[in-house]
Amino acid sequence: MAQYIPQILEFFYIVIGLLLMMTAVRTFKDTTNPQRFGTSAFWLILGVIFAAGNFIPYLISGILLTVIGILTLFKQVKIGKTATITEEEGQAGAKRLGSWIFFPAVTLAAVAVGVSYTPLGGQVGIGVASIVALLVAMFLTKASPKTVADDTDRMFQAVGTVGILPQLLAALGVIFTAAGVGEVIASAISTVITEGNRLLGVIAYCVGMALFTMVMGNGFAAFTVITAGIGVPFVIAQGGDPVIAGTLAMTAGFCGTLITPMAANFNALPVALLEMKDPNGVIKAQAPIAVIMLGIHIALMYFLAF
Repeated sequence: MAQYIPQILEFFYIVIGLLLMMTAVRTFKDTTNPQRFGTSAFWLILGVIFAAGNFIPYLISGILLTVIGILTLFKQVKIGKTATITEEEGQAGAKRLGSWIFFPAVTLAAVAVGVSYTPLGGQVGIGVASIVALLVAMFLTKASPKTVADDTDRMFQAVGTVGILPQLLAALGVIFTAAGVGEVIASAISTVITEGNRLLGVIAYCVGMALFTMVMGNGFAAFTVITAGIGVPFVIAQGGDPVIAGTLAMTAGFCGTLITPMAANFNALPVALLEMKDPNGVIKAQAPIAVIMLGIHIALMYFLAF
């Protein structure tokens, strides 16, 4: 079964690409949008990258990414007309479903975890769980395929250009690692931390993960760089358990995720979907907890990893 994983993942990417192309068609037909040509071009190109990215040369993908970057830079991507519901319809649906509205989300998590324990792994699990959760949501809400398409388009447009940020930041992490940024960080830290000081090493590892995650917007992208530059020479080489230290370092990085606008899928997406007036409202609410959790991570790593 494991040999089919690449094909299954490619299927999910193609589906996402086709949905993005659907949004491109819808925005092109929206004559009320003054930037409908730029907006439709953005979604069409992004859809092509998702659906055909594995079949076109890397140079072409890079050129396409540059084009959508230019479209974004010159503010040619705008939210157009999307499907809406009235407040009365929303209240009626909430009253009818009650707490069952959370069941699809719980289903998604449960199925994803369950599939991750099979040979298919976690990546396929997320895709399978998404489809299962969608079917459950359609059953509970009695939604038609048209409603699903309408809400998919609305979500894409509400998220807008920040939707591609996680992928770009993850790629940036790979570039940083290949460029030897970790070695530069290790050289700089070695001038500050005295050799054999475990506490300072742990503090540098956890705080470095949080800070670099804030810059990268992605804890996974930061992990390889900071672990190579700080974790290995100043924690693991001092006798720290690599499993415990690495696990805690990753979640320490997530403390930085909570307080950075670069983590668009966590902090910008809710603002867009909930139509919050304060663009930093989510970050402000999470900041105190993030600081407390970072301190707890430092203590746990120091006492458990050694």
